Amino acid sequence: MAQTTIAAIATASGVGSIAIVRLSGANAVELAKKVAPKIKLSNRQAKLASLYNKDNDLIDRAIVLYFQAPASFTGEDIVEFQCHGGVVIAQEVLDTLIYHGATLAKPGEFTQRAFLNGKIDLSEAEAIAKMIETKSVDGAKILARQLKGELGTFIQEMRQELIALLAHSEVMIDYAEEDIPSTLLEDLQKKLEGVEERLENIVLSSKQRKGLIEGFWLGIVGKPNVGKSSILNKMLNFDRAIVSDIAGTTRDTIEEQLRIGTHLVRVADTAGIREASDTIEQLGVERSLKWIKEADIIVAVFDVSQALDSEDYKVLELLESAEKTKVIIVFNKIDKAKVVDQSLFEAYEIVEISAKESVAPLLDTIEAKLNSIGSADELMLVSSRQIESVTKTLEEIYMAKEPLANSELEFFSYHVNSAVEALGEITRPYRHEEILDKMFSDFCLGK
Repeated sequence: MAQTTIAAIATASGVGSIAIVRLSGANAVELAKKVAPKIKLSNRQAKLASLYNKDNDLIDRAIVLYFQAPASFTGEDIVEFQCHGGVVIAQEVLDTLIYHGATLAKPGEFTQRAFLNGKIDLSEAEAIAKMIETKSVDGAKILARQLKGELGTFIQEMRQELIALLAHSEVMIDYAEEDIPSTLLEDLQKKLEGVEERLENIVLSSKQRKGLIEGFWLGIVGKPNVGKSSILNKMLNFDRAIVSDIAGTTRDTIEEQLRIGTHLVRVADTAGIREASDTIEQLGVERSLKWIKEADIIVAVFDVSQALDSEDYKVLELLESAEKTKVIIVFNKIDKAKVVDQSLFEAYEIVEISAKESVAPLLDTIEAKLNSIGSADELMLVSSRQIESVTKTLEEIYMAKEPLANSELEFFSYHVNSAVEALGEITRPYRHEEILDKMFSDFCLGK
């Protein structure tokens, strides 16, 4: 257990009604009384107290809360000062605590102490960090479940199944190959494939639904002058992009954020896809092509008042490389005569609009598509580190199959043991020092 008593401001910097200064460690109560000398702290009771600086000048009248160890977030004594918000008062409280002997907490140090004191595992720690960053209501629900330890329970179940396989294999290693029952090998293979399937499913669904945590990316693509910028402006309810009849007006990617339903979405109006007339426009077109490959949703816009030309067909050709479920075809300018052959777009979902009037049908379609990507009722891996650990586990499982088929149980056990270790990295790794230092350094101050 750490010996120093740490302190930090736990609320965002800026003007607000309340600011919280958090103190954790063996000397938390003693240091709190240096700042609030008249207070009588009681476990889990809020007390109104006058706070004083090192010169005994009044700083503020604030609420002070005491959480006695070990029943606290960090497992240590914690004292929180809930003072009036702003950029001055909380900082003066913190400066006073440091003057009396507290140490300024490093980013993530409160959460790191909670982990080291056995209050949470790494999956719960990462959920705490991601709760601050999540870009959707569904993402918040998923992280709330992870805070309750549901991912940790799933990982522990998978580890126990692998450990059981390892135990059976170890018992049979000293037996002659002809003495190993064939039913045992078949049973081991069946159970191994069951673990493999469940881990593959969670990796796949987590990659598909990462936008629930990080936010989704949406790209508006099409040839020049089909109304891409008009659609963006209408979605944002202000003129973000320049609109004109001159082809190539949008020469670079214009990005903005907006909320669609319960999701935060980053939207990009890309340069018109065509044979560029200069180097700068060519770079813009290349970025458009990148969006087609990487966006979670692609809005491909076509002007239905004009017959398709070679540039439209180029856009259609590029869409072939994208997943059909990611693409929304927009027939724009339906207020004019429609001359486009709709049969060319049968593989895609189609929305008809006039961007000058309303993009509501498009927003409804995007929201429905985002809602269909994943459910808050499913577990998911919420960080690249977690996905990497499960992927490493799967690689070891794949390598364990061949020696199992050949009754080479020593090599089978080696790979299963490596799989167990890799899976453990998600919750409580064997080699945790360098992992912990890197992971918790990415947290906010005061967490």
